[in-house]
Amino acid sequence: MSSAKSNEKKFDKTKLPSRHVSHGPERAPHRSYYYAMGLTSEEISRPFIGVATTWNEAAPCNIALGRQAQAVKRGVNAAGGMPREFTTITVTDGIAMGHQGMKSSLVSREVIADSVELTVRGHCYDALVGLAGCDKSLPGLMMAMVRLNVPSVFMYGGSILPGVFKGRDVTVVDVFEAVGQYAAGKISPDDLTALEQVACPSAGSCGGQYTANTMACVSEAIGLALPGSAGTPAPLESRDQWAVKSGMAVMELLRRNIRPRDIVTRKSLENAAMVVAATGGSTNAGLHLPALAHEAGIDFDLHEVCRIFRATPYLADLKPGGKYNAVDMWRAGGVMAVMKALLDGGYLHGECMTVTGKTIAENLADVQFDESQPVIRSVKNAFSPSGGVVGLTGNLAPQGAIVKVAGMKQLRFVGKARVFDCEEDAFAAVQAKNLNDGDVIVIRYEGPRGGPGMREMLSTTAALYGQGRGEKVALITDGRFSGGTRGFCVGHIGPEAAVGGPIALLRDGDVITLDATSGEISVDVSDAELATRRAAWQPRESDFGAGALWRYAQTVGDAEKGAVTHPGGGKERHMYANV
Repeated sequence: MSSAKSNEKKFDKTKLPSRHVSHGPERAPHRSYYYAMGLTSEEISRPFIGVATTWNEAAPCNIALGRQAQAVKRGVNAAGGMPREFTTITVTDGIAMGHQGMKSSLVSREVIADSVELTVRGHCYDALVGLAGCDKSLPGLMMAMVRLNVPSVFMYGGSILPGVFKGRDVTVVDVFEAVGQYAAGKISPDDLTALEQVACPSAGSCGGQYTANTMACVSEAIGLALPGSAGTPAPLESRDQWAVKSGMAVMELLRRNIRPRDIVTRKSLENAAMVVAATGGSTNAGLHLPALAHEAGIDFDLHEVCRIFRATPYLADLKPGGKYNAVDMWRAGGVMAVMKALLDGGYLHGECMTVTGKTIAENLADVQFDESQPVIRSVKNAFSPSGGVVGLTGNLAPQGAIVKVAGMKQLRFVGKARVFDCEEDAFAAVQAKNLNDGDVIVIRYEGPRGGPGMREMLSTTAALYGQGRGEKVALITDGRFSGGTRGFCVGHIGPEAAVGGPIALLRDGDVITLDATSGEISVDVSDAELATRRAAWQPRESDFGAGALWRYAQTVGDAEKGAVTHPGGGKERHMYANV
């Protein structure tokens, strides 16, 4: 039997989306394009598999993805598919951080999801493999997979290797903190220069449990990535083996018609939240998990995420709150070791389906947890009974807020507000040391609408830590924090200032209470006084009256629900996978 007939037997082209661009006499013009690209009639008869990456030359997070895509294509070909490679954008947070460019970061998540959707729809691809490296590109690709609901496999591009400076492992966050150390006169210009030149020695995403590695853990925990695929560092050739396997796996999913919404369920979202909590992951997961749920039509908001965070033990000693880097976690067994510890400890929903075609419990059945390694603990030996990220609510944040507590010694902070209406003003005050110990720095009008784009504040928080003031002041914002942020830094405060939330009504000197144990975020101002201030409040006009940031501000919703920009799967009338 010829390979063409073999493929036809395994995959009925007349029932796949790609029939609209490749099957029947009326599609002769379409096929002429494929012949122009060197395809044979046999190759055109195969299922068309989109291979999407966020490859670019913006930063090391993305530069290995092109190589990995070629390996995915080999796997697709070997399993009887026809790979169709394409790229989409990414905004790399490390480059965008600390200036107006960061307004583009969260917006890029939506652009990535939208552009992948449009590419797949426009070209009628039957399945999808997505590769991503930097923070927002991971949830953006996974959101597109759930939205399209064609058989899909996600693969992380891999972490960077740690740099070495004066005998210790370092990451880019050490460089951000060194800016504060330099401003405080604690390090020399030569040391700052030497550190920046060695901190990032290879391809790959930032090396601690920051947003990229957090969402890579999510990809395995939620079931959209092959078990074990998230850990291998980006520069290692062995990562390409995972790419080949991912290409082959998507063909098996297509054969069995297992789709992302069979995998992304409420229980699998809870599994993902547990892994974030257990690893002391990024607070950005509090935005991305609700957004993923939204694509599937599942109501799983910040409060649901934080409920899981609070009920999950903290198991992994990872930077920025702990000692170890992503490569150390990989050597200790990776995400599968964390999941095995949680499953054996009575956590995780083991019955959830994954891209292997097996359940979580089946995938972990033969995994042996190594008690001798120092990076990941078992549940019975947890660092704390509650996760490394917790939610806060109160009269200052009726829609909630989020804080990473992994590695924090002080879980309660009471101080006077120092109010700033943008990050630049707050950063200038930090650099000028124009703050008092005990202050609560307030950075507002940086929310999804107000920014627009909900900037991260790593430049400011890292500078504080570098000056040695990370435990002496607190910071609250309606914006976001990098996964590399540490200290008492509360983000995602909602309602945001741009819509008149309580954070917009704060004044210098107001006494703010933050309590990560009880889950409180409050201001010592009476309801009557807040009502008086609200009556006098006037909305601010944005600097952005046109373009992508303006359009985003018109459509984006609250951080509480994931800062999403469309009605989601619950309002869907037409699913692409069924065309």
